[in-house]
Amino acid sequence: MSEFAGKTVVVSGAYGGVGVAVVSKLLASGANVCATDLESVVAGRAPSGNSRLVAVGGDVTRSADVDRIFAAAEDAFGEVDILISNAGYIVSKSVHDTSEEEWDQVLNANAKSLFLMARRALPSMMRRKSGAIVATGSISSVVGLPEQAAYCAAKGALLQLVRQMAVDYAARNIRVNAVGAGSINTPFLTRYLDGMDDPSAAEMAIKAAHPLGRWAEPSEIADAICYLASPASSFITGQILMADGGYSAR
Repeated sequence: MSEFAGKTVVVSGAYGGVGVAVVSKLLASGANVCATDLESVVAGRAPSGNSRLVAVGGDVTRSADVDRIFAAAEDAFGEVDILISNAGYIVSKSVHDTSEEEWDQVLNANAKSLFLMARRALPSMMRRKSGAIVATGSISSVVGLPEQAAYCAAKGALLQLVRQMAVDYAARNIRVNAVGAGSINTPFLTRYLDGMDDPSAAEMAIKAAHPLGRWAEPSEIADAICYLASPASSFITGQILMADGGYSAR
């Protein structure tokens, strides 16, 4: 496969479950990848030995870190063609239990990170009249879920920013889309379940809420993300592809 041959891609949240799957698929498809995650996460990773991969630690809710991440990608591979904004964070609480600090953390990790990374990626894309941005949204982007006050707000904001950017930049041949992921078999979900009173019961309930009767594997969400980043989706922009096992169809 060579659908991304010669393309430079920045992937945030690159060392979570979905991020690892996305990076793997991109590399297998010929892309040059700048994989970024928190400093503490990237520091624990062994070098891959792949000349088409650079790993950069940083906090994508901080503009200075975002500038440094993109500079590393540009130094290694040239101008960025594709941005995959996959960073995320969840707090499982209702409004009355959510602190101001928790609210800010969730909104920053999920929505502000997309804003900052897109703001850094867009000038080059605009100049070349070419580019694709894909954000990892959620079922929480389109439906209200119990005890997800900040997360639903953040993922809803993310989706609206995707739609707004799609309208703003379509004339410059820049496509902006999101994947609306259902529950995924990742450490992110495990941490969420650990916060429940009865994790086993919560797991069964989550699976049952998806008409397919299971949750997704990271590779399935990665496939959807890479589809939206690829030429195969060349007439798609401003959309959320619901990779949710039928959850939002009910």
